[in-house]
Formats: sequence, C-alpha cells, structure tokens
Amino acid sequence: MTESSNSNNRNAIVEKMEAEGIEPAIIRTFLYYYDQVVSGRTAMIYDREIEPVAPEDLLHAKMLGDYKEAGLRVSNRFVRIVLNGGLGTSMGLTGPKSLLKAKNGKSFLEIILEQVEAENGLLCLMNSFNTQQETSSALERIGSPITPMMFLQHKFPKILQSDLMPALHPENPTLEWNPPGHGDIYISLHISGLLRKLLDLGVRYALISNSDNLGASLDPSLLGYVAEREIPFMMEVAKRLPSDAKGGHLAYSKGGGLVLRESAQCPAEEINSFQDIGRYRYFNTNNIWINLQHLQEIIDREGVVKLPMILNPKPIDPRDEDSPPVFQVETAMGAAISLFKGAAAVVVPRIRFFPVKTSNDLLVLRSDRFVLGENSRFQAHPNSKKGIMRINLDPNYYTKIDDFTRRFPNGVPSLINCDALTIVGDVHFESNVSIVGSVCITNSRKTPAVVTEGSVIEKDISF
Repeated sequence: MTESSNSNNRNAIVEKMEAEGIEPAIIRTFLYYYDQVVSGRTAMIYDREIEPVAPEDLLHAKMLGDYKEAGLRVSNRFVRIVLNGGLGTSMGLTGPKSLLKAKNGKSFLEIILEQVEAENGLLCLMNSFNTQQETSSALERIGSPITPMMFLQHKFPKILQSDLMPALHPENPTLEWNPPGHGDIYISLHISGLLRKLLDLGVRYALISNSDNLGASLDPSLLGYVAEREIPFMMEVAKRLPSDAKGGHLAYSKGGGLVLRESAQCPAEEINSFQDIGRYRYFNTNNIWINLQHLQEIIDREGVVKLPMILNPKPIDPRDEDSPPVFQVETAMGAAISLFKGAAAVVVPRIRFFPVKTSNDLLVLRSDRFVLGENSRFQAHPNSKKGIMRINLDPNYYTKIDDFTRRFPNGVPSLINCDALTIVGDVHFESNVSIVGSVCITNSRKTPAVVTEGSVIEKDISF
C-alpha cells in the first residue's frame, strides 16, 4: 500500500468512526492496530517465541489461605466488574445472556447481585449497545439494593481484506462493525469516567469476569494476595483438559514475562502443538484481578492500552460466506498480562470456572450437581460425584433455549450421581428423573420419546 493510499484509508476510518460518535481515544486505539495490519503484522505468536509454564512456576489458590484476613481488610476497596455484553445468540437468546434463568429460577444477573450484596461490595457492568437498555430495565424489575455502575463497550469498523478500506454494507450497516473483544474493557472503563470515579472512591482492586460464570465470586484469599504482594495484574488459570485444547493458553515470552496465546494467534502449522495440553498446561479462566491504579498509570503514560492484536478474517456477513472478506480487529482481556510488570498467574479450582456456553453447560448448571450455598456462592453439592461430567445433548433438539425448555418442562434430571449423559434424538423428561453412571438415551423414532416421572436411568435405553 502506498503512503497516499494509507493516508486516505486512515482518513476514511477516522471520518467513519467520528460520524458514529466514537470517542477519540477509541479511534486512536483502532488506528494503533490498523497500522499494524498495514505493516503486514499477522498477530501470530509462534512456538519459537514462547516457552511453556511448568507446574512449579505457579502458585495454587489453596496455598494462599494466610492472605484471607488481608483480603477481608481491603474488601471495602474492591469492585467486581462483570462483562455483560453477550446476547447468547448461539443458544437462541434475543436479549442479554445474563438474564437467562440459571439456577433456582434466578437469572445470572440476580445471582451476581446477591453475591455482591453478601460481599458488601461494589459492582460494575460493562454492557454492549445490545444489552444496555434491557439490563437497565431488568435491574428496575429485580429491585436489588445493589445499584451497579454501568459503562459501554465500544465497536471497531471491519476493514476489507482487498484494500484495507473500511467495509460497507448499505443493506445492513450494522454489519460494518464488530465488537472489539473484551480487551476493550480497559480503555472503555477509562473513557466512561468510571476508572477515575472508582479511584476517587478509594477503590484499588477489581475482579473482572464473565456474566455467565457464577464461580467467579470474591475470594478474600486471592484479594489479600493481590493487595499484600502489590501485584498489578493476576490471571486465574486452570489446568487444561482435553475439552480445553482449543482455548487460549498461558506461556512465557522468551523476551520475558507471561503472555496469553489465543487460538486465532496460532499459526495453522502449529495447531497440534497449541492443542498439546501436556505442553501448554494452563488456560485463562477469564477471571482477572487488576490494580486499578496501575491501569490508570498505563493509560496516562501510553494514551491507549496496547494489547496484542487478534486479526480475524471473516466474511462481512457471517451468514453469507460469499460476502466480501474482511478483517475484524479484536483483543483479549487476558492478553494484558504482558503489559504489567510483575504480573502473576494463580491456579484455581475448576469450580471458579463454570461458564455456560451451550445447552450442555446449562443442563449441568441447573441440575443438583451444583448448588447455591450461603450468600449465593456457587459450589459443588457435597454428595455429588467428583470430576468433570460429560454431557452431549443432540444439537438438533436441544441447542436453542426454547427447545431445551420444552424438553425439560418440570426441571432437569438429577445428575448428582452421573458420570456422563448422551441424548440422541428427541427425548422429553417428566419430573424427578435421575441419571446414574454413564448413560446414553436414544430415540430413533420420528415422534418424541418420554422419560416418565420418577425414572432412575442406570443403563443405556432406546426408544
């Protein structure tokens, strides 16, 4: 690209973003990444640039009990920040995912509010333009004594792969934009004024997590460790299982310090290495602890938060593979671990990472395998089987929330003694059904099968 073309493209990008009312700091941030794209940077992280993290390199949360009292002492200087921009469209939701009924008839948002109330803490929600209004309306209906502070995630323009100009889609202009990834949280918190407001209130420590992960409540021991050791940034990680092989992993940069590598940053020829859970043992739970004063200092110094870029090639219309190919510029929140000198990672129990991405996850969450304990704290049932339970619901019948609800009209089965459950075909469940051990339920008929009330399923059955 010639210097003149690059200048024209940059001007077009600025004009487009300004016309959309996007803040100057977000425009500067996007241009920072755009210049990398123009220069030919691929955003890839190669094996030769990183080294695995060994088990002995990391602390485990269970080792930090001595910091609990320190955490309780600074709990009035703590805020939970929840990423609340998702719609859950893959599950057929049309509104904020946090409003989906999660447990005991309560939504994710209701449970989070109860947790924060019990913690006597503060709560911030980062909404998207798609979730802001419905979340506000839901909060009015809920009537919680907790009043969350809210701010908006921003958006980036998609750019054409052919000439790196901002993409146009006159029939549906919303397709010209993409979410910038949850890495947007840092600059958005600053632009909203909430970062400064929190600091002025004396708040120094934040736990950032996803709205669909009820396991990410306040742990005073982790808070105390961050405060006492003056750690600017700490990532909660967990040991990778085969089901986590495609997710991002933690590593050391050979230049020094911890880095996060996402799948979109892995070269195709190294995908087998990327998915080697024996080599790269730990993944990011997306529970992030951060010292807000250190974040403010980075923004004051740099003007933007220079996270590693993720460049996603896609068609401008995700439902039309033949539509013009574009690049989506995105960033990951956890990638900020490479920006903070003295950043750390801590291995946490799997219970702190329980996101609901599919109907399989929702079935487990709603079951008796897990309970809401004191202060709505998410925990395993004391009598449940240990370990990861394997759930595989037929995607033709259970993927969308309406279909899922129709097949479990009186609640989901008991899974307290379940090791694995596979359902093939259209199967409906009456109340008080129990699944024991590893079970496959198959319905090969064209009409629905019904598991009757009070059934105890201990072996494979077919209809």
